[in-house]
Amino acid sequence: MLSLAMLATLTVVQGHALQLSQAHEPGLMAVTASWDDREIPYVRVGERWATVIGVDLDTGAGEYPLEIVRRFENGREAAHTDTVAVQGKEYPTTELTVAPGYVELSPENQDRAAMESQEIGAIYSTLTPEAFWTSAFEVPIPGTTGGRNFGHRRIFNGQPRSPHSGADLRATTGTEILAANSGRVVLAKNLFFSGNAVFIDHGLGVYTTYLHLSEMLVEPGEMVEQGQVIGLAGATGRVTGPHLHWGVRILDARVDPFALLELEPLAVEGR
Repeated sequence: MLSLAMLATLTVVQGHALQLSQAHEPGLMAVTASWDDREIPYVRVGERWATVIGVDLDTGAGEYPLEIVRRFENGREAAHTDTVAVQGKEYPTTELTVAPGYVELSPENQDRAAMESQEIGAIYSTLTPEAFWTSAFEVPIPGTTGGRNFGHRRIFNGQPRSPHSGADLRATTGTEILAANSGRVVLAKNLFFSGNAVFIDHGLGVYTTYLHLSEMLVEPGEMVEQGQVIGLAGATGRVTGPHLHWGVRILDARVDPFALLELEPLAVEGR
C-alpha cells in the first residue's frame, strides 16, 4: 500500500490544458498521473518528467484529486496526491441556420453520423505513450491571433446541440492549413458533420483536428512536421461559410486549441 500525501494545488480553467512536471531523481524510470479514470504517462525531458492533461469544457468548477506515482529501478514506488482546482467559465449561446438536412437527419445520415462518432471516439480514447512534438504549438493559419466560438452552446435551426468543441478561424476557400505541430495523421476523410477532416495524434493523448477543408493533402498513417501543409480551407460539412474549425482533444477532453500555445516544448531525451 502506497502512502499518499496532499502536496500542491494546481489551478486550471474549464476547457484548458494543464502541463504537469516532475523533477528527475536517481533511479527514477517512470512517472504516471491518474486523471479522469485514466493513467497518463510522463516523458523524460532532460532533468524533469512532463505530461499534459485536459480539463473538458463541461467539467464542473471545484477541486479534483490528481494522483502522481513514481516508479524506480529498484522496484520502489512512491505516490502523492495533488489537487486540481478547476475554475468555471461562462460560455455564450450561438444560434445558427444551416441546411435542414444537417439538423433533421434521414435514417441513412443518422446511421452514417453514428458510425463516424464511434470511429472518432475510438481515436480519442487511444493514448500514444510518447510525445511527437519538441517545439511549441503554433496556429495552423499564420498570423491568426484568436479564434471564435469555442465552448459556445449551439442552436441549429432552433434546436439545441452540444457545445462547439473547437475554435473557428477566419479563412477563405483555398487558404493553406498547416499542422500545428509534429505528429501522426490518424484520420483524413469526409465526415457528415465535419466535412473533409484531418486528425493528428501528437502523442500523450493530444489530438488536433482540422475540419471543413476543401482539400486534404495527407493520408492516415503519415508522419507530418510542424508547419506542413495538410489541407486547404473550405466549407464542407455542416457550416455557414468557409472557415477552419481547429479543434483539440486531450484524450476525450474538449480543450480550447489556443490553450496549447501555452504548453512548453517537449525536447524529449534521445530525440
